[in-house]
Amino acid sequence: MSLPIFVTLAILFLAGVPVAVSLAMAGVIGIEFFSNLPLLLVAQRMFVGIDSFPLMAIPFFILAGNLMSAGGISARLVDLAKSIIGGIQGGLACTCVLTCMIFASVSGSSVATTFAIGAILIPAMVRHGYPRNTAAAIQASSAELGVLIPPSIPLILYGVATDTSIGQLFIAGIGPGLFVGLSLIIFLALWCRLRGYGKRDGEDRLDLGTALKRAGAALLMPVVVIGGIYGGVFTPTEASAVAVFYALAVGLVFYRELKLGDLPRILRETMISTSVVMFIIAAAALFSFILTRAGIPAAIGNLATEWFDDKWSFLLAVNVLLLIVGMFIETSAAILVLAPILAPIAISYGVDPVHFGVIVVVNLALGMFTPPLGVNLFAACAVARISIDRIVPALLPFVLIVLGCLLAITYLPFISLGLRDLLY
Repeated sequence: MSLPIFVTLAILFLAGVPVAVSLAMAGVIGIEFFSNLPLLLVAQRMFVGIDSFPLMAIPFFILAGNLMSAGGISARLVDLAKSIIGGIQGGLACTCVLTCMIFASVSGSSVATTFAIGAILIPAMVRHGYPRNTAAAIQASSAELGVLIPPSIPLILYGVATDTSIGQLFIAGIGPGLFVGLSLIIFLALWCRLRGYGKRDGEDRLDLGTALKRAGAALLMPVVVIGGIYGGVFTPTEASAVAVFYALAVGLVFYRELKLGDLPRILRETMISTSVVMFIIAAAALFSFILTRAGIPAAIGNLATEWFDDKWSFLLAVNVLLLIVGMFIETSAAILVLAPILAPIAISYGVDPVHFGVIVVVNLALGMFTPPLGVNLFAACAVARISIDRIVPALLPFVLIVLGCLLAITYLPFISLGLRDLLY
């Protein structure tokens, strides 16, 4: 049963069929032709896949990110980050990373971060002498922090798929997110000095006091959302709704850059993005059900115990697998299909499920800015108005930095679990 399903999936991928449609069609073919199950099960399993209260956080966080972008919050965060770190050579590049870290603490989406921050900083970097492809590469690699620093949509998906505490995953994501962000900032500060980029980055920079005053309401947003989750005031799902109302109030009343006439467009964009994600989740749920019926998870578990003597060699193999998968399969689909298979095996080796979730998300985040499927690449190229082939050569240093961070996060568990263990 399993071989025809994978052959079908491979053919659909090679034909350029979207990932969600490919997963759904492979599931339908598996049920119709290679099992005795009724076809009605397709709709039932797809509905079960999205019938989850924590998944409600996804549309709310997407909407919050869109409201932040339209309501002037993004621009003020950029000004604040520039006032903090923009005075050094390469300050604009470092500002891009720092702003993405702040924006990610509410939006939870790397694509939303790419569009919101890239629309401001990519043109600014080009005006200051950065090559256009380099500016786009800096933005694409910085935006992957959107899936590391909580709230993170991929961490929510991992929690739902493996029945792991989303609150603990959020706490565990803080250390790796800060670690990757700081590594990128240090690298960019040195790299820009060596390459001669960003010598005029300190121009038109607001003083810290003015920038803080302008961005005060924007900075309170992650405090309210993340503080509310960790303080036990509300759940991550409830926090997503709070984020929407806060972004709406700040954009409409405080900054007054968000107009009521903008809401239909923002809601339409949110509905489209949410529909895409939810379709992927539903299709992946169907495909995972077929794999389970075919005994694939059990077979992989048996092979893993035969091939790997300890958890470190197993984690290395998982990293290699996910690096390859992340280059070709959308992050949400990869998590929903592979996490339920790999997480129990990792636990059997003594790997903390929260730590493993962070490893999975950091690994697949690399796929967001590596070809051929990297969604951040396409978003950054759209903002920078360049073709995908021009950005690829500029990406290599950033891929190597994040890859080094991934290895550290994998083999130094305290980066992920230190804060979690302190609070729980």
